[in-house]
Amino acid sequence: MHMAPQYRRTSHTLYDNKYHIVWITKYRKKILVDDIAVRLRDIIRQICAQEKIDILKGAIGPDHVHILLDIPPYIAVSRIVQHLKGESSRKLQMEFPKLGKVFWGQHLWQIGYFCVTTGTITEQTIKQYIAEQGKKEEEEDKTFILLS
Repeated sequence: MHMAPQYRRTSHTLYDNKYHIVWITKYRKKILVDDIAVRLRDIIRQICAQEKIDILKGAIGPDHVHILLDIPPYIAVSRIVQHLKGESSRKLQMEFPKLGKVFWGQHLWQIGYFCVTTGTITEQTIKQYIAEQGKKEEEEDKTFILLS
């Protein structure tokens, strides 16, 4: 059975923007365990609640974070990842002084992250929908159809 997407809304937008995001610790150090992992989860939850971002699923491994977020369209993914990594690094290093011995350069996370969108509608479905919009009069360029 196919389920319809659950759209979220703001005052002017209806959306479904899900992102699978992954980032790793610097040097792939396996430090995200026990109290540190629990605190990291709490920090991520706090930031997402402040930003009105839904956490659909998350997992914290010893050296990486996997998270599936539904992010409003007015928030850049890069900004939210920067916020999550920056705030968590600062708080974890402040609250767990032992991390300072492992990460001497103040950086808990490796530079960069992995991000991929997900959704219930395929790229092919969207292309087909757009193509059907222009059946009346298609231009030579099949990539972008003028509907006038």
